[in-house]
Amino acid sequence: MNIQVLGTGCPKCKSLEKATREVVAQNNIDATITKVEDIVEIMKFNIMTTPALVIDGKVVVKGRVPSMDELKQILTNKIYIL
Repeated sequence: MNIQVLGTGCPKCKSLEKATREVVAQNNIDATITKVEDIVEIMKFNIMTTPALVIDGKVVVKGRVPSMDELKQILTNKIYIL
């Protein structure tokens, strides 16, 4: 699984990255996590609000930080809730 956290470095963006890394580690999810801070790269996903979470090229969360439980559900069940 390829996970990208989109955000320019604001506190919410950092929070989403931290939570994502924690959920992946706690649940032994086989994933590569990258942080995308370049605004030009972020714009390629056609989102206007950050943070955003992209899994395997699909935007699954945008403009908010999901709870740890919601994030676990998204990452373990691949249930995408925008």
